Amino acid sequence: MIAEEMNADTFESVRAAPYPKEYEACTDEANEEQNAKARPELIAASDNFGDYDVVFLGYPIWWGDMTMPVYTFIESRDFSGMTVIPFCTHAGSGLYGTVGTLKSKLSGANVLDGLAITGTAAQNKQDEAKQAVSEWLGKLCFK
Repeated sequence: MIAEEMNADTFESVRAAPYPKEYEACTDEANEEQNAKARPELIAASDNFGDYDVVFLGYPIWWGDMTMPVYTFIESRDFSGMTVIPFCTHAGSGLYGTVGTLKSKLSGANVLDGLAITGTAAQNKQDEAKQAVSEWLGKLCFK
C-alpha cells in the first residue's frame, strides 16, 4: 500500500530456507529462531539499496519483536545517512520496542516513528488499512 501510494520501488528480503507452510510448524520454527537470536540466511538479491535516501522498512511483529530475518537484513546493510521509516503488522502489540531497536542498530540513520497496523486489518479490512497508510504518509509530508 505504501509503495503504491508513493509510487516507490520495492525490495523483499526472503529467508533462504522457507518457513513451513503449516501454521503451527511455522510458528514453532520462528519461535525457536527468535529464542536462539538466530540470523537466518537470506536469499541474495542484487539491489541498489545504497542509492536510496529514504527507506520504508516493513516487518511483522512476532512475540513482541521483529522477525529474525529482519535482523539479518538490517545487520547486513549500511543505513548511514538514510531516513528509515518503519511499519509493521501485529496482533496487538503495535510497534512494541522495535523503533528503539532500529535506532540503536542503525547508527548513522535517521529512524522516524512508524506505523503499526493489525495483521487482520491488513488482510481483511484493506480499505481501513489504506486509509491509515494514506493519513500516516500525509503526516510524514510524503504526499
